[in-house]
Amino acid sequence: MEVKEAEPNTTMRKALLVINCFVLAIGNCGGPLMMRLYFIHGGKRVWFSSWLETGGWPIILVPIACAYMHRRRAQPTSRNKFFFMKPPLFIASAVIGILTGFDDYLYAYGVARLPVSTSSLIIAAQLAFTAGFAFLLVKQKFTSYSINAVFLLTIGAGVLALNTSSDRPENESNKEYVLGFLMTIAAAVLYGFVLPLVELTYKKAKQEISYALVMEIQMVMCLFATVFCTVGMLVNNDFKAIPREAREFGLGETKYYVVAISSAIIWQGFFLGAIGVIFCASSLVSGIMIAVLLPVTEILAVIFFKEKFQAEKGIALALSLWGFISYFYGEIKQTKEKKRALETEMPPVPNSLETV
Repeated sequence: MEVKEAEPNTTMRKALLVINCFVLAIGNCGGPLMMRLYFIHGGKRVWFSSWLETGGWPIILVPIACAYMHRRRAQPTSRNKFFFMKPPLFIASAVIGILTGFDDYLYAYGVARLPVSTSSLIIAAQLAFTAGFAFLLVKQKFTSYSINAVFLLTIGAGVLALNTSSDRPENESNKEYVLGFLMTIAAAVLYGFVLPLVELTYKKAKQEISYALVMEIQMVMCLFATVFCTVGMLVNNDFKAIPREAREFGLGETKYYVVAISSAIIWQGFFLGAIGVIFCASSLVSGIMIAVLLPVTEILAVIFFKEKFQAEKGIALALSLWGFISYFYGEIKQTKEKKRALETEMPPVPNSLETV
């Protein structure tokens, strides 16, 4: 039995899409900057950084509770559950959460070794993997414009490999830099698999998928990702090292914890926005939106962290922007063609005088 997905009206779905894109923008741009801020001022715990990406999961209980209260007011006589999730969907979300936790570690390791602008451009390659896995898992249909966008974005990220060590941070070996580069690519591949896997979970779930249930899926995913990273922290003795690291932090002990808490909150925006866009549109659109926000992250990293902006980054950025424009131009053109086709197929409205 396949999912019977809840169908909100078109206006509501568009509003949800806009809201999730906004939330995704905050998380996608702010998360990497906060993580890099931690590393450049003396933070060294990769497992702790990966833990912060999903450690803010209890925050999602707030909108879930608000949705529950709204349902109780709207339907006071009906039996409203606080949680809708059934065991099969819970298990699927837990598995995806563990994969997400591993991806968090790969990404945190890369950000620890690379400038934000470089790691963000590499992550743009995630779109190609998202497109490929979307085709295999959910039979995603492509147009010439979407194929062109994926190609350009992938080539743009690949251009960085031509001169990988030119912006290597001080006191970092070439081996560490290359390893960070490879770990970031691995993170892009894995998350490119996770996004279509979430969409497949929606399609194969044996219950109705509503936005309230999407928030529950987000919570379970982040919970199990956090558990995965907590095990890594225990093995690496991060919990013992955090108080000492906070005292030695370049911005001061108080700001250390402010950075950590802010990072956990901002990253929740990324994950909720990503799976929310999948619910409102598709995993490919979610991957496109993550890539679309690349120029913003790139510019913010150059402004706040004074990172270098070499020719390779300029070429990669130009190719990425070209890919964005190609995709959205194709979407707009396709929408207009569908609308025109529907208008052509509509039967003519009978003249009132002829029917008398």
